[in-house]
Amino acid sequence: MSRAIKTQLVKYSRLAHERGLTAAFGGNLSIRRGNLVFIKATGAVMDDMTAEQVAVIDMSGRQVSGVRPSSEYRLHLAVYRTRPDVRAIAHLHPPYSIVASTLVDGELPIITPEAEIYLRRIPIAPFRPAGTKELAEVTSEALQNSDAAIMAKHGIVTVGKTLREAFYKAELVEESAKLWYMGRKV
Repeated sequence: MSRAIKTQLVKYSRLAHERGLTAAFGGNLSIRRGNLVFIKATGAVMDDMTAEQVAVIDMSGRQVSGVRPSSEYRLHLAVYRTRPDVRAIAHLHPPYSIVASTLVDGELPIITPEAEIYLRRIPIAPFRPAGTKELAEVTSEALQNSDAAIMAKHGIVTVGKTLREAFYKAELVEESAKLWYMGRKV
């Protein structure tokens, strides 16, 4: 089972980079199975990630594998604790969403029917430094009643029952941000 999970993480990490949802070292994906979380290793680059660059931690944050988890592991664990229904998380750094977070207060407007159906709302969590417990707290709070959130000046987090679902919700968030930005009156 762990090989299949690692294969999914590699596939969607590369796809996130190909689709412009993240660059360089930015972003990380995770899948939860029972008490274990499979997550991108620290220092791994999304577009050339390998199965060996998938870290495994338990729900207390203890490292189970030989590689260290992403610095955002606290964020993933906080979301999994807040939302027991979630089995996968996509945390990415798409450009339009980041720009929108600097221009919109509260929530990004929902524009498309798909975003209305699959996201319902896109709250914007207040800025907190990357990798911190504080960022994990404000983001997991924003995701209590939503499957997507934008972290101010940072990126997005989307959740799902599968990694595929979380990934495509991330695409919908970025599409919403792009359409909002293109349609705004300057």
